[in-house]
Amino acid sequence: MRIDKFLWCTRYYKTRSNATKACKKGHIKVNGSTVKPSREVYPSDTIELRKDQVNYKLTVNDLPPNRVGAKLVDIYRTDNTPKSEFEAQELLKYSKDYYRKKGTGRPTKKDRRDLEDFYDENTEED
Repeated sequence: MRIDKFLWCTRYYKTRSNATKACKKGHIKVNGSTVKPSREVYPSDTIELRKDQVNYKLTVNDLPPNRVGAKLVDIYRTDNTPKSEFEAQELLKYSKDYYRKKGTGRPTKKDRRDLEDFYDENTEED
């Protein structure tokens, strides 16, 4: 089975064309080497996948006949992703809370003053 089709079947990508684009960008490695979308995948292959700033590590158990339900995905792959990858993603969520929402325009004078006060407080502590 093709790598892009496998990742689509196991629900890592919503469409097969998204999986193909990820392969072309070099976000997917099989057994340590970057692959093209047409690369064949076999049971016991290891896949490294970068998606949403998380590096997933998978082992192929079996090849699905077609796209499977979310509850059946574990039959076809084993997820070996370390917990630290998901913890790093949680930290990114917290860091993004402070920033302004997209489309709210330029920062106001109040925003600028708040930032200056924040930086002044941090430099005094050092």
